Amino acid sequence: MDGLLGIGLVLALLLGAGGVIGLLSGREAFSPRWLLAAAGLVLLNDALLTRLYGRLPDLIPGHWNWEGKILALLATLAVAALPALGWTRSGLTLRQADLKAPLIVASLYGLLFVGLALAFPNEPNTAETLAFQLTMPGLEEEAFYRGVLLLVLGEAFTGRVRFLGVDWGWGALLSCALFGLAHALGVSHGKASFEPMVFALTAGPSLIGVWVRLRTGSILLPVLMHNVGNAASLFL
Repeated sequence: MDGLLGIGLVLALLLGAGGVIGLLSGREAFSPRWLLAAAGLVLLNDALLTRLYGRLPDLIPGHWNWEGKILALLATLAVAALPALGWTRSGLTLRQADLKAPLIVASLYGLLFVGLALAFPNEPNTAETLAFQLTMPGLEEEAFYRGVLLLVLGEAFTGRVRFLGVDWGWGALLSCALFGLAHALGVSHGKASFEPMVFALTAGPSLIGVWVRLRTGSILLPVLMHNVGNAASLFL
Protein backbone atom coordinates (compact mmCIF):
# COMPACT_ATOMS: atom_id res chain seq x y z
CA MET A 1 0.00 0.00 0.00
CA ASP A 2 2.83 2.42 0.84
CA GLY A 3 4.40 1.78 -2.56
CA LEU A 4 1.16 2.61 -4.36
CA LEU A 5 0.73 5.76 -2.30
CA GLY A 6 4.29 6.80 -3.08
CA ILE A 7 4.00 6.38 -6.84
CA GLY A 8 0.58 8.02 -6.74
CA LEU A 9 2.11 11.07 -5.11
CA VAL A 10 4.94 11.20 -7.69
CA LEU A 11 2.44 10.95 -10.56
CA ALA A 12 0.27 13.66 -9.04
CA LEU A 13 3.29 15.96 -8.78
CA LEU A 14 4.35 15.17 -12.36
CA LEU A 15 0.91 15.71 -13.88
CA GLY A 16 0.22 18.76 -11.74
CA ALA A 17 3.52 20.48 -12.46
CA GLY A 18 3.44 19.36 -16.08
CA GLY A 19 -0.07 20.67 -16.54
CA VAL A 20 0.85 24.08 -15.15
CA ILE A 21 3.98 24.26 -17.30
CA GLY A 22 1.95 23.20 -20.31
CA LEU A 23 -0.61 25.95 -19.75
CA LEU A 24 2.13 28.54 -19.42
CA SER A 25 3.96 27.21 -22.48
CA GLY A 26 0.96 27.35 -24.79
CA ARG A 27 -0.70 24.74 -27.00
CA GLU A 28 1.97 24.71 -29.68
CA ALA A 29 4.74 23.85 -27.21
CA PHE A 30 2.82 21.30 -25.12
CA SER A 31 1.43 17.83 -25.81
CA PRO A 32 -0.79 16.39 -23.02
CA ARG A 33 -0.65 12.95 -24.67
CA TRP A 34 3.12 12.77 -24.33
CA LEU A 35 2.90 13.95 -20.71
CA LEU A 36 0.43 11.14 -19.99
CA ALA A 37 2.79 8.75 -21.76
CA ALA A 38 5.62 9.91 -19.46
CA ALA A 39 3.40 9.32 -16.42
CA GLY A 40 2.62 5.83 -17.70
CA LEU A 41 6.33 5.10 -18.11
CA VAL A 42 7.07 6.28 -14.57
CA LEU A 43 4.31 3.99 -13.26
CA LEU A 44 5.57 1.02 -15.30
CA ASN A 45 9.16 1.58 -14.18
CA ASP A 46 8.16 1.79 -10.52
CA ALA A 47 5.93 -1.29 -10.74
CA LEU A 48 8.69 -3.40 -12.24
CA LEU A 49 11.37 -2.12 -9.86
CA THR A 50 9.18 -3.20 -6.95
CA ARG A 51 8.24 -6.51 -8.62
CA LEU A 52 4.63 -5.35 -8.98
CA TYR A 53 4.75 -4.00 -5.42
CA GLY A 54 5.85 -7.32 -3.98
CA ARG A 55 3.40 -9.50 -5.89
CA LEU A 56 6.08 -11.22 -7.97
CA PRO A 57 8.38 -13.71 -6.23
CA ASP A 58 12.01 -12.73 -5.85
CA LEU A 59 13.73 -15.36 -7.99
CA ILE A 60 17.25 -13.95 -7.83
CA PRO A 61 18.92 -14.52 -4.45
CA GLY A 62 20.99 -11.80 -2.84
CA HIS A 63 20.80 -8.62 -0.85
CA TRP A 64 20.18 -6.28 -3.81
CA ASN A 65 17.17 -5.85 -6.07
CA TRP A 66 18.58 -7.62 -9.13
CA GLU A 67 15.23 -8.84 -10.39
CA GLY A 68 13.46 -5.49 -10.16
CA LYS A 69 16.32 -3.69 -11.90
CA ILE A 70 16.54 -6.26 -14.70
CA LEU A 71 12.78 -6.22 -15.30
CA ALA A 72 12.73 -2.42 -15.40
CA LEU A 73 15.73 -2.31 -17.76
CA LEU A 74 14.16 -4.83 -20.14
CA ALA A 75 10.95 -2.81 -20.21
CA THR A 76 12.90 0.39 -20.96
CA LEU A 77 14.71 -1.31 -23.84
CA ALA A 78 11.40 -2.59 -25.22
CA VAL A 79 9.80 0.86 -25.03
CA ALA A 80 12.84 2.45 -26.69
CA ALA A 81 12.46 -0.01 -29.57
CA LEU A 82 8.98 1.33 -30.40
CA PRO A 83 8.84 3.17 -33.76
CA ALA A 84 7.61 6.37 -32.09
CA LEU A 85 10.85 6.54 -30.08
CA GLY A 86 13.73 4.47 -31.37
CA TRP A 87 16.95 3.43 -29.65
CA THR A 88 19.09 6.14 -31.22
CA ARG A 89 16.68 8.96 -30.34
CA SER A 90 16.46 7.52 -26.83
CA GLY A 91 20.25 7.73 -26.49
CA LEU A 92 20.72 3.96 -26.47
CA THR A 93 23.60 4.08 -28.91
CA LEU A 94 27.39 3.90 -28.78
CA ARG A 95 27.74 6.67 -31.36
CA GLN A 96 28.96 9.92 -29.82
CA ALA A 97 28.05 13.26 -31.40
CA ASP A 98 30.70 15.11 -29.36
CA LEU A 99 33.21 13.80 -26.84
CA LYS A 100 35.76 16.52 -26.14
CA ALA A 101 33.90 18.64 -23.59
CA PRO A 102 31.78 15.74 -22.23
CA LEU A 103 34.92 13.70 -21.48
CA ILE A 104 36.37 16.59 -19.48
CA VAL A 105 33.12 17.00 -17.55
CA ALA A 106 32.84 13.24 -16.96
CA SER A 107 36.43 13.09 -15.70
CA LEU A 108 35.86 15.95 -13.26
CA TYR A 109 32.63 14.28 -12.13
CA GLY A 110 34.50 11.04 -11.44
CA LEU A 111 37.31 12.85 -9.59
CA LEU A 112 34.72 14.58 -7.40
CA PHE A 113 33.27 11.28 -6.27
CA VAL A 114 36.71 9.77 -5.77
CA GLY A 115 37.55 12.73 -3.53
CA LEU A 116 34.33 12.25 -1.56
CA ALA A 117 35.10 8.54 -1.20
CA LEU A 118 38.56 9.32 0.16
CA ALA A 119 37.14 11.87 2.58
CA PHE A 120 34.30 9.63 3.78
CA PRO A 121 35.45 6.00 3.49
CA ASN A 122 32.96 3.14 3.89
CA GLU A 123 33.28 -0.26 5.49
CA PRO A 124 34.44 -3.16 3.25
CA ASN A 125 31.69 -4.43 0.95
CA THR A 126 30.69 -7.80 -0.46
CA ALA A 127 31.36 -9.03 -3.99
CA GLU A 128 27.63 -8.83 -4.68
CA THR A 129 27.50 -5.18 -3.67
CA LEU A 130 30.43 -4.37 -5.94
CA ALA A 131 28.87 -6.24 -8.85
CA PHE A 132 25.49 -4.57 -8.38
CA GLN A 133 26.78 -1.02 -8.01
CA LEU A 134 29.06 -1.37 -11.03
CA THR A 135 26.19 -2.43 -13.27
CA MET A 136 22.54 -2.10 -12.35
CA PRO A 137 22.05 1.48 -11.11
CA GLY A 138 23.80 3.11 -14.04
CA LEU A 139 22.39 0.81 -16.71
CA GLU A 140 18.78 0.85 -15.55
CA GLU A 141 18.45 4.41 -14.26
CA GLU A 142 20.32 6.13 -17.08
CA ALA A 143 18.48 4.17 -19.78
CA PHE A 144 15.20 5.24 -18.20
CA TYR A 145 15.73 8.77 -16.85
CA ARG A 146 18.33 10.09 -19.32
CA GLY A 147 17.09 7.90 -22.15
CA VAL A 148 13.43 7.06 -22.73
CA LEU A 149 11.84 9.36 -20.13
CA LEU A 150 13.94 12.34 -21.22
CA LEU A 151 12.87 11.79 -24.84
CA VAL A 152 9.17 11.41 -24.00
CA LEU A 153 9.14 14.48 -21.75
CA GLY A 154 10.99 16.33 -24.49
CA GLU A 155 8.10 15.52 -26.82
CA ALA A 156 5.63 16.74 -24.20
CA PHE A 157 7.36 20.12 -23.87
CA THR A 158 8.91 21.21 -27.15
CA GLY A 159 10.13 24.69 -26.17
CA ARG A 160 13.91 24.93 -25.94
CA VAL A 161 16.54 27.33 -24.59
CA ARG A 162 20.16 27.07 -25.75
CA PHE A 163 22.58 26.95 -22.80
CA LEU A 164 26.09 25.51 -22.47
CA GLY A 165 25.95 24.13 -25.97
CA VAL A 166 22.74 22.10 -25.65
CA ASP A 167 19.02 22.78 -26.03
CA TRP A 168 17.27 22.60 -22.66
CA GLY A 169 13.54 22.12 -22.22
CA TRP A 170 11.13 21.61 -19.37
CA GLY A 171 11.34 17.88 -20.03
CA ALA A 172 15.01 17.82 -19.05
CA LEU A 173 14.29 19.59 -15.76
CA LEU A 174 11.30 17.39 -14.97
CA SER A 175 13.30 14.22 -15.64
CA CYS A 176 15.91 15.40 -13.13
CA ALA A 177 13.22 16.28 -10.59
CA LEU A 178 11.65 12.84 -10.98
CA PHE A 179 15.07 11.21 -10.51
CA GLY A 180 15.51 13.19 -7.30
CA LEU A 181 12.02 12.28 -6.07
CA ALA A 182 12.71 8.59 -6.72
CA HIS A 183 15.49 8.81 -4.13
CA ALA A 184 14.18 11.43 -1.71
CA LEU A 185 10.43 10.81 -1.48
CA GLY A 186 9.14 7.92 0.58
CA VAL A 187 5.94 6.70 2.16
CA SER A 188 5.92 4.66 5.35
CA HIS A 189 2.78 3.57 7.20
CA GLY A 190 0.73 5.92 5.08
CA LYS A 191 2.87 8.99 5.84
CA ALA A 192 5.01 10.72 3.22
CA SER A 193 8.55 11.90 3.94
CA PHE A 194 10.89 14.02 1.87
CA GLU A 195 14.65 14.45 2.32
CA PRO A 196 15.78 17.74 0.75
CA MET A 197 19.48 16.90 0.95
CA VAL A 198 19.01 13.56 -0.82
CA PHE A 199 16.96 15.34 -3.47
CA ALA A 200 19.69 17.93 -4.01
CA LEU A 201 22.42 15.27 -4.18
CA THR A 202 20.55 13.26 -6.81
CA ALA A 203 18.59 15.77 -8.88
CA GLY A 204 21.56 18.17 -8.99
CA PRO A 205 24.17 15.77 -10.43
CA SER A 206 21.55 14.40 -12.81
CA LEU A 207 21.58 17.79 -14.54
CA ILE A 208 25.19 17.05 -15.45
CA GLY A 209 24.12 13.66 -16.75
CA VAL A 210 21.44 15.28 -18.90
CA TRP A 211 23.96 17.77 -20.31
CA VAL A 212 26.36 14.96 -21.23
CA ARG A 213 23.51 12.92 -22.72
CA LEU A 214 22.30 15.84 -24.85
CA ARG A 215 25.81 16.82 -25.91
CA THR A 216 26.88 13.30 -26.92
CA GLY A 217 23.50 11.96 -28.02
CA SER A 218 24.19 8.82 -25.97
CA ILE A 219 23.74 7.52 -22.44
CA LEU A 220 27.12 5.77 -22.53
CA LEU A 221 29.07 8.39 -20.58
CA PRO A 222 26.20 9.02 -18.12
CA VAL A 223 26.12 5.27 -17.37
CA LEU A 224 29.86 5.24 -16.68
CA MET A 225 29.61 8.42 -14.58
CA HIS A 226 26.73 6.99 -12.58
CA ASN A 227 28.44 3.71 -11.80
CA VAL A 228 31.76 5.36 -10.96
CA GLY A 229 29.93 7.70 -8.59
CA ASN A 230 28.16 4.79 -6.92
CA ALA A 231 31.16 2.51 -6.72
CA ALA A 232 33.96 4.94 -5.80
CA SER A 233 33.24 4.69 -2.08
CA LEU A 234 33.20 0.88 -2.33
CA PHE A 235 36.78 0.69 -3.57
CA LEU A 236 38.43 3.55 -1.66
